[in-house]
Amino acid sequence: MTHRVFTRRLVSIFAALLGIFLVAVQATAEENVAATSSGGPALIALVPEKPEVKQYDLRYKLKRGDVLRYEITHRASIRSTIEQETQAAQTRTDSVKLWKVTDVLKSGEIEFINVVERVQMINQLPDRDPTKYDSDRDKNPPPGFEDAAKAIGVPLSIVRISPRGKVIRRDLKVRGPSTDEDAPVALRLPEEPVAIGDTWDEPFEVVVTLENGGTKSIQTRRHHELVNVASGIATIKATYQVLSPIDAAIECQLVQRLMEGEVKFDIEAGRVVGQRMDIDKRILGFAGPTSSMQYIMRMEEKLLEKEAKIAAKPAEKSTASQKSSKNKTRTATRPRSQQGTRTYRR
Repeated sequence: MTHRVFTRRLVSIFAALLGIFLVAVQATAEENVAATSSGGPALIALVPEKPEVKQYDLRYKLKRGDVLRYEITHRASIRSTIEQETQAAQTRTDSVKLWKVTDVLKSGEIEFINVVERVQMINQLPDRDPTKYDSDRDKNPPPGFEDAAKAIGVPLSIVRISPRGKVIRRDLKVRGPSTDEDAPVALRLPEEPVAIGDTWDEPFEVVVTLENGGTKSIQTRRHHELVNVASGIATIKATYQVLSPIDAAIECQLVQRLMEGEVKFDIEAGRVVGQRMDIDKRILGFAGPTSSMQYIMRMEEKLLEKEAKIAAKPAEKSTASQKSSKNKTRTATRPRSQQGTRTYRR
């Protein structure tokens, strides 16, 4: 094949490819013209723009001197069966706790004192009459409530958290027999702004006791999801999850942690305004193949308005002055019941 013949064939192939390309371009142009002339949108207009997703920056915004006062209601019942013998116990606790913000650092970290002002408790144990304790009324607590009475009106802990609710430091001042070092103190918030449907986690390592006397570390977490925002209040779903494999005996030690519920967070004010947590768990085989335990719990927390506390003060002063005027004509007076600060941690 001569050079001239090869060149002619190459030119022919190139011309054919060019013709195919021009036909394709012409067909596409004709389709676009037809679509435009018929009132139909161009193909590029069929691609919708991605809607902008609104995000929310959740953080604590407390100031030095702030006092957050919460009313807490806690109900729990436990029913266990071991070797065909069943026992049931119930507890009810109504308390008021408060955060006293003592400092806000330049870094934004918030330091506060955790105090319980007052508490009312009722315990119903198997084969016993209910026992009650009211910190406003009972100067001497009934047997079994001594630790609760010691915790009324005193700093339970001094806590420092980040604006996102991460515990930087926690100094326990009052330790009870069932004090949890990693008990929830503040709602953990995401480090970055989040949209509805976004999730974030707070990991925990819990040490449990084994049947042979040893210990084991269990990986757990609190899982959070922003489910709604309405009128400036964010609704956050919180679930406690166990990540490590466990048996029934270990699950019994963790059951009081397995809470699930919703937290209400005021975005503008930067504080929790309420929450409700529930547990309804049945555990089989925790103490033998025929054993079982049913644990049911509900905890509700509500931020109290400052006005309600202030409005109650004049009535208290009036009552005190009336008692004082009556006692002026008497040579002796009855000892007053102690009315100091009160309450018990939940």
